[in-house]
Amino acid sequence: MNLKPIGIIHTPFTKTEEMPIQPSGAVGTKGVVEIFDQFQDGLKDLDGFSHIILIYSFHRSQGYDLEVTPFLDTKSHGVFATRAPKRPNPIGLSIVKLEYIDNGNLYVQNIDVLNETPIFDIKPYVPDFDSPDNVRTGWLEHSDITARTHKSDDRFS
Repeated sequence: MNLKPIGIIHTPFTKTEEMPIQPSGAVGTKGVVEIFDQFQDGLKDLDGFSHIILIYSFHRSQGYDLEVTPFLDTKSHGVFATRAPKRPNPIGLSIVKLEYIDNGNLYVQNIDVLNETPIFDIKPYVPDFDSPDNVRTGWLEHSDITARTHKSDDRFS
């Protein structure tokens, strides 16, 4: 598989330390998703959606660990049971609020991504597709720590 970026995400976060670990902890934080010229035709009709899914590279992540201690726990878990950035394929996703689109730039809110992150894809968020019923959240059901207030540190740098 050969992935190539379709654009760059611009945010106020220039280092991993102290940034939000999920969009729920970045409420109100604004960013711009700059889409390269050759991909801008793909934005047609996206402005009708209130939220979008960004699929991007954890571009500063080096290597991976199959077991990690995530930000929201003190115990080790398999990397695939977490949202940790040090993964065999360092791909992230965030659901953000789409404010508007102007000249190939997507103005978004609730962004939890490092500045200058390469973006691979955008998908519309559709509750009927993306919000299943009867959800279980594994080890997170017992966590006292919330992603809304917890900040990143350097453990995955």
